[in-house]
Amino acid sequence: MSQIKLNIETKSQKYPIYIGKKVSANISQITKSNSIKFNRCLLVVDSNVPKKFVSIIKKSLKNKISFIHYFKANELNKNMNSINKILEILLNKNFSRDDCLISIGGGITGDISGFAASLFKRGLKFINIPTTLLSQVDSSIGGKTGINTKYGKNLVGSFYQPNLVISDTEFLKTLPKREIVCGYGEILKHSIIGNKKFYNFLNNHKNKILNLTSPFLEKAIHESCKIKKTVVQKDEKEKGLRKILNFGHSFAHAYEATLGFSKRLNHGEAVILGMKTALNFSLMKKFMNEREYYSIIDHIDNSDLPSSVSKFFSPKDVKKILSFMEKDKKNISSNINLVLLKKIGAPIINKEYSKKKIGLFLKIFLRNKDLN
Repeated sequence: MSQIKLNIETKSQKYPIYIGKKVSANISQITKSNSIKFNRCLLVVDSNVPKKFVSIIKKSLKNKISFIHYFKANELNKNMNSINKILEILLNKNFSRDDCLISIGGGITGDISGFAASLFKRGLKFINIPTTLLSQVDSSIGGKTGINTKYGKNLVGSFYQPNLVISDTEFLKTLPKREIVCGYGEILKHSIIGNKKFYNFLNNHKNKILNLTSPFLEKAIHESCKIKKTVVQKDEKEKGLRKILNFGHSFAHAYEATLGFSKRLNHGEAVILGMKTALNFSLMKKFMNEREYYSIIDHIDNSDLPSSVSKFFSPKDVKKILSFMEKDKKNISSNINLVLLKKIGAPIINKEYSKKKIGLFLKIFLRNKDLN
């Protein structure tokens, strides 16, 4: 079994990430080699995950007492009711802080599992087994947990680092192409904000990665995780540098919320559209040059990634989009806080603009079909 190990070290927790084929089948040995001890575990499983994978993981945990809770993972179920169901099981089975909660699913499952783990007796052991490309390169790293409310996305949550992350690329073979595209968008984001050499690698091998071809896929996941690792280790609680990871997200979260978190536009797709919007805003403000702008836009347009914001929104939606942008947790004043781009590998944080200015930009952007 070939695997890559990446160690994350934050102020609150040190933990390894294992990346590779069939690596989740080896969970028992991995926990033992990393001195992660527990006798009982609750598996919170996205109901979309094929049962054969759950059986393989359970078999590897045969020396543990395990319980399974299936969770229908979608943005509408990412709420306090889902958290309470998990807490009820942990309380009913009299779990202790030395026991373990194991998440098996995408970012939504990981978010609610991590949040529940942080709340139960003020914290029990937490292992994340992300099963989507998006969660393997993004939400499984860095300890962000959270739920949605009627006021917006991820406005209630905690920072709670896992004890272990296992990114098994076998899971990815079961995903629809739409999910792979979403994960690739996040990989692209990391390259844009963090590493031009990695961006060039993606430019040369994007089709191989989108087709899950080894070793290009594993290298893309590893390099993407390395960029996030560097940022998270320097700024665990998002006080400064970590804000760069929100490139495109201020627009993206508002797009999702405006559509009521519907299946029309999932999180990964919204982030890609949010990045395209932020890139356009960066160009308009003369922060970035046209050559790099068009390089990234061409990459998005020629990678089967969603590329048209105006397909989902028109100028009449701007007021609603702005209402959600106003509530974004990155805002520190009455203005809207954006992460923009100077050049590939050089993001700009804490740029504040009035609701009126962003509204005017969005109306022009949407009226002119994304201003490409």
